[in-house]
Amino acid sequence: MNRQRIMEVVNAAKPNDPASRICDILLSILILLNLLAVCLESVETINQKFGLVLFYFEIFSVSVFAFEYVLRIWSAADNKKLKGESPLRKRFNYIFSFTGFIDLMAILPSILPLFFGGIDLRWLRVLRLFRLLKISHYSSALEDFFSALYEERKSFFATIYLLAIALFLSSSLVYLAEYEVQPEEFKSIPHAMWWSLITLTTVGYGDVSPITPFGKLVGAFTALMGVCTVALLTGIVASAFANQLARKRQMFEAEVSSALEDGVLTGDEVEHLNSLKENYHISDEQARAIINMLSNNRENNENKPN
Repeated sequence: MNRQRIMEVVNAAKPNDPASRICDILLSILILLNLLAVCLESVETINQKFGLVLFYFEIFSVSVFAFEYVLRIWSAADNKKLKGESPLRKRFNYIFSFTGFIDLMAILPSILPLFFGGIDLRWLRVLRLFRLLKISHYSSALEDFFSALYEERKSFFATIYLLAIALFLSSSLVYLAEYEVQPEEFKSIPHAMWWSLITLTTVGYGDVSPITPFGKLVGAFTALMGVCTVALLTGIVASAFANQLARKRQMFEAEVSSALEDGVLTGDEVEHLNSLKENYHISDEQARAIINMLSNNRENNENKPN
């Protein structure tokens, strides 16, 4: 198996590549089993009884992830997206990329104890949860999320700015209202920020609450501000996702329209459209509907009298 083929297998699968798809599925299952193992290790009774089994499973997992990491570094030299770059530069681009960092973090927590024996194992368990991010290799959900936020970054940060203003304002007011009657709970503005943040996010643990009339008024104002800002943030993210899906559909329609210019879809064109369908998360039914709609529109336009 050559280097280019290895790169195709270890990266996200194409629709017509069963070997790569099987690799994706097996690695995804291994990642999910690792998350389950991390959770089970934190249960003392299970760890005492099955600690050895979990230990050997961790060794197996790290070996697989380390082997995958080495293969990704080695095969990165054949990355066609980085034209004109040297093989060494391509490998460094992967190592210092976000995906490269995630792959490194998948194995680092198990290697660190070999060099630093005094590390708290609880922190290592938490670091092993970074393996969940490896799923992003095989699903574009995380990429779509950050892409949607980036596109709506102005609206998103404007809402965050409003939330920050509400946080500081409500913290200051509730501190003035409650300090004299509850000096332990509201001893300073930073201490009052805990109550403000919990109220703004509409969680409301109830461990700390205002008791003075003015403090309750501040609490009502903070809760209303929280509802508004949380609704704005939710609406911005939902709108960004909807716009992104609509844009991908438009891009797919443009590709289909271009492929139908000669009235026939060739094998290469069908393969290309299937690849786009997978990348854009368009279902088979939606793809068929788009192709049929554009085909009918083209036929109707051709049949119209001049």
